[in-house]
Amino acid sequence: MIPLPIRPLSHSEFAPFGDVIEPDDAKSFPINAGKCIRYHDLARVETSGPEARTLVSLLKGEPYDIPLTLKMVERHPLGSQAFIPLTGNPFLVVVAPDEGGEPGEPIAFETGPGQGVNIAQNVWHGILTPLRSTSEFVVIDRGGSGCNLEEHFFEKPYQVEYA
Repeated sequence: MIPLPIRPLSHSEFAPFGDVIEPDDAKSFPINAGKCIRYHDLARVETSGPEARTLVSLLKGEPYDIPLTLKMVERHPLGSQAFIPLTGNPFLVVVAPDEGGEPGEPIAFETGPGQGVNIAQNVWHGILTPLRSTSEFVVIDRGGSGCNLEEHFFEKPYQVEYA
C-alpha cells in the first residue's frame, strides 16, 4: 500500500478543492436585533445540469479507524457537496487533483473542531469518514436528473495514517 499521511485542514491547502466552512476570518455582521451574528457566504454551492436543485440532508455516520485503506474516490460532475458537522467530532477529508479525467495523488486532511468542507464540483474525494465516534452532518448537494456520480478504484490502494 502507498502511505498517505493525514494533515490538519487549512484554508490555503484546501483551496484548490473547495472551501473550508468555519467562522474564523469570515465576513460577519449582526442580525436579529443584534442577538445573532451571521457568518456570511462561507462556501460556493454549485449545481448544474437538467432540473438541478440544491438539497439539504442530514447524515449520521459511524466512525472509521486509522489506519484506513483507501481503495476508491468519487466525484460529482454536476454539483458541489458540503459536509457540516453537527458535533465537534473530527472527520477525515480525502481529495485528489484531476489528472486527465482520473484522480492524481490524494491528500488527506483531518478537520478541527467546528470545521466543515464544501468540495467543489467535479473534485475527486473520499467518502464521508467520521473519526472517533458516531457523527451527524448537514449535507448540501445537488439533486436533479443526470448522472452526478463517478467512481475511481485505485490499482494500488493507499494507507491513510497519522504522520
